[in-house]
Formats: sequence, C-alpha cells, structure tokens
Amino acid sequence: MIGHGNPVLIQSMTNTRTEDTDATVEQILKLEDAGCEIIRCTAPTEEASRSIEEIKKRIHIPLVADIHFDWRMAVSAVRHGADKIRINPGNIGSRENIEAVVDACKEYKVPIRVGVNSGSLEKPIVAKYGGVTAEGLVESALDKVRILEETDFSEIVVSIKCTDVMTCVRAHELLAPQCKYPLHVGITEAGTLYAGNIRSAVGLGMILGQGIGDTVRVSLTGDPVEEVRSAKLILKTLGLRKGGIEVVSCPTCGRTRIDLIGLANKVEQMVTKYDHLDIKVAVMGCVVNGPGEAKEADIGIAGGVGEGLLIKKGEILRKLPENELLPALEAELMKWGE
Repeated sequence: MIGHGNPVLIQSMTNTRTEDTDATVEQILKLEDAGCEIIRCTAPTEEASRSIEEIKKRIHIPLVADIHFDWRMAVSAVRHGADKIRINPGNIGSRENIEAVVDACKEYKVPIRVGVNSGSLEKPIVAKYGGVTAEGLVESALDKVRILEETDFSEIVVSIKCTDVMTCVRAHELLAPQCKYPLHVGITEAGTLYAGNIRSAVGLGMILGQGIGDTVRVSLTGDPVEEVRSAKLILKTLGLRKGGIEVVSCPTCGRTRIDLIGLANKVEQMVTKYDHLDIKVAVMGCVVNGPGEAKEADIGIAGGVGEGLLIKKGEILRKLPENELLPALEAELMKWGE
C-alpha cells in the first residue's frame, strides 16, 4: 500500500531486456535483497508484456509495467499480471485507446501511474510557459489525471520528474496541495553514481522533508542495486525509515595512522548483511575525537598507530591490531542482541 500515511516505499527499474526472463528475474531478486519494494520493467513489445507472467511467478514484490506510445502493450501487460502500469495518457493516442487501457485496469483491479517528465513535456505547455517550468509540469500532470478521472478511474499514482533539481522541488510543492493521489517522487536522469546521488539527495531531501511523496526512486546511471541503497539511506537520514545499520566515520586527517578509508568502506559493505539490526556503528581514525565519537555509537572502532580500540555501548572492549579490527567488529555484530 502506498499513500494514506503508509511508509514511503522504495522503487527501482530493471535495465535488462524484459524478454530475457532469466536475466530480469535474477536482477529483481538482487534488488529485493537490497531492499527494493516495487520494481518497474519496460514493456515495449508483446513478448516483453507476455514475459511479465513468468517473471511474476519468480519474484516477491509488485511489478510495474512501463508503457510508452502503444496502448496495446498496456492492456497486454495488465492481462499478464502487472500490478501497476506506468503510462503517459498524452502519448498513447486517442480517447478510445485510453479507455481501452482503463477498462483493462478496472477489470484486473490494476492502478495506473501517470508519469510526466520534463524531457517529454508537451510543446504547447512549453510554449505557454516559455520553457520547462514547475507550473507547466503540474499543469501537464493534472491534465493527465483529469483524462483518467473522466473515464471514472481513480486508482491513480502521479509522478512529475525533472532533471533540474530546484524545478522538480518547486513542482512538487505546487502539485501536492492540488493532488489527492499518492505521489511517486524522483529526480529523473540524475546522472552517474557520484553526481546522481548528490542531486537526488538534495532534491529528494527537500521534497520528502516537507512530507511530500509516497514512493521514491533514485535514478542513477549504474547498477540498480545502488539506487536502492541510496534511497534507503536518504529515507533513513530523513527519519522516514528505521532499521538497518547506520555507519558514521570521520573524514580523516594527518593524525590518522590506519587505513581508515579502506576500513570504513569495508565496514559499510559488511553491515549490509545485518539489516535486521537498528544500531549505529562508528569508524574513527585517531585519538582526538575517535574514542568519544565511537562511544556515542552502539559499537565502534577508534584508530591508533597501526591498531585500534573496539568500543561497545561506551565501554572499551579491547585493543587490537589494525588487521583484526574488522573481523572483531563483525563478530560482535553476529552476536548482537544475544
């Protein structure tokens, strides 16, 4: 369930060919393990739409079929088990085409996500506002919603995405008071892992921080698993998601005498296996702030000269050589709560 006070759910999208059922299922299962709660697959062909039926048998989360231009693919995807379809009513043709899609969704009780992107904003709206603007995005989205409402359809999710972060934020601020439907939020085509994460964190932080948004995707040029990891951290940082280990680490300085950067990265990767724990882990590099910061965490490491302290709930457990810090930390996590 999304909307109506339910938790903000994390989405991603496969980058496999949906027709390749095995590859698509394999990727979705990896995304599930990472914490993905809704998955979207493109369905541009009849073969892709038919593949949804087999994919659904082997995964455990709702599947959204992504449709552009061909209304028949939307109908086919619904009939083959899609849990939701994503369309832009403005690019699938006549009113009759839209009604055919709606009829199928009514029959199978499948919701529709209305998607509007800055890159595909209608030319008349771009001309009206002198370019891609927040106001234009909102007008386009509400126009699409009205098209569906006129067919007596109300199982709607709305999405407005823009590559410009501040335009996207403003559009959501304008849309939220006018829209009674759940909102899917994201910064579209945000970029590579580095740049895309920064843009998404800024934009989604500003949007979700205002209480706007019911489901989220971080759009990155890379492995979709990274999208899920980033979305989880954004939600946890905003206090919208609990559970999982939070890793904090110092930025290093000239006092650091252990490989803190390498250690911190290893710790961050290692703790992904312990999402059932809701604790804070500190990885600190020197004696100035390290012991104090580590004591504020549930468990932590404070580095020295080629060695470090293992600290748990404010108490020093023992001093260890640098190469024993990571195994000792994991051993403590494995028995946490016993």
